[in-house]
Amino acid sequence: MSQDRIVIATRGSALALWQANHVKARIAAVMPHLTIELSIIKTSGDLIQDIPLAKVGGKGLFVKEIEQALVDRAADLAVHSMKDVPAELAPGLLLSAVSSRETPWDALCAREPVTSAGGMMTIDTLPRGAKIGTSSMRRQCQLLARRPDLQIAMLRGNVPTRIKKLDAGEFDAIVLAAAGLTRLGMADRITQLLTLELMVPAVAQGVLAIETRDDDLFVGRLVREAMHDVATATKVAAERAFLAKMGGSCQTPLAAHAVDRGDGGIRVVGMCGMPDGTRILHAELGGSKDQAPMLGEKLADDLLAQGAAEILAATK
Repeated sequence: MSQDRIVIATRGSALALWQANHVKARIAAVMPHLTIELSIIKTSGDLIQDIPLAKVGGKGLFVKEIEQALVDRAADLAVHSMKDVPAELAPGLLLSAVSSRETPWDALCAREPVTSAGGMMTIDTLPRGAKIGTSSMRRQCQLLARRPDLQIAMLRGNVPTRIKKLDAGEFDAIVLAAAGLTRLGMADRITQLLTLELMVPAVAQGVLAIETRDDDLFVGRLVREAMHDVATATKVAAERAFLAKMGGSCQTPLAAHAVDRGDGGIRVVGMCGMPDGTRILHAELGGSKDQAPMLGEKLADDLLAQGAAEILAATK
């Protein structure tokens, strides 16, 4: 790059473009004279739509081609949904900024949003044997633990595509990240927010990650000034430390979420379970913010002591 022009690498979905343009606007507010361009990159995850992610390499498929553009110096920074970023980055790259977090919860979107009694459709009021669309083993695991009668069917594609499939009658309901629906102006499709007591969200769900080359100090400093949210980064550090210690990916139903405590510390909740929902392990612990990565690792140790290693082995 030159110091008057930078290129942002992004996927081409409506949500990815919203995210990239959001980052572009934040950078422009800090440095108005800068020319900022988007480079749209097709990832393996975008191209492979008919196979569950767990069978073709996990969520890393959404970032590896974008990371290669950074390595090749075809782009200066990349914008990702943090939940898609593997625990280990490509050599020579780093996460220079973490955004503030949008609503972290998963969301139920039912084709028939209102029950016969007049209330909004929820997980508990869905008809017996309802067909639910999701590509996430984490969501499947927790749905079946609560409602073993549900039929879980694979759902891939970007957010508008998934909503179209719901409206076409392919599913009775689907589960999506509330953050994506909110950012695309589709929050009105949510019939129930699946808050923490109902479903532990994916690690770093609702957070944007800005990735740069580790030798590009100018861009690294720029995106930190424009975007970085220290409070969110602290909680994400705990969640990602948990993921790294567990050796997690979307091939295993794993989840972790950190929240602020009233005393200034944080509390981290973790989950690991069998895909059919027959065995679910939970753990939680709290501590000071400056110990966030250690809390994530201890949380993983707790689940491993409960037998999570057996689940990990059984689902690989």
